Amino acid sequence: MVKVTAGHDALGDFAPKFAELNDDILFGEVWSREDELSLRDRSLITVTTLIASGITDGSLRFHMENARRNGITKEEMAEAITHIAFYAGWPKAWAAFAVAKDVYQE
Repeated sequence: MVKVTAGHDALGDFAPKFAELNDDILFGEVWSREDELSLRDRSLITVTTLIASGITDGSLRFHMENARRNGITKEEMAEAITHIAFYAGWPKAWAAFAVAKDVYQE
């Protein structure tokens, strides 16, 4: 089971229900359904969705770091972003490449 405490750490006092849903349901239950979809695949889907939505803040960085830990190589991430550019938009890809370059340089 995937264990994340980011919601509780960041919002537990302010929005406890949201923190619970984030940590216990989204990451605890949904991400743990590895028999249905691997963590690697979930990571690639999540990164793709964030880029397509134009979300290039800490959420994208977090999920790119997860993707790296879950086996997505630098070359695969670059290819995925290149592919996404044609469907989600060139500027979104440029923004995503800035995050990816930093994540995969570490």
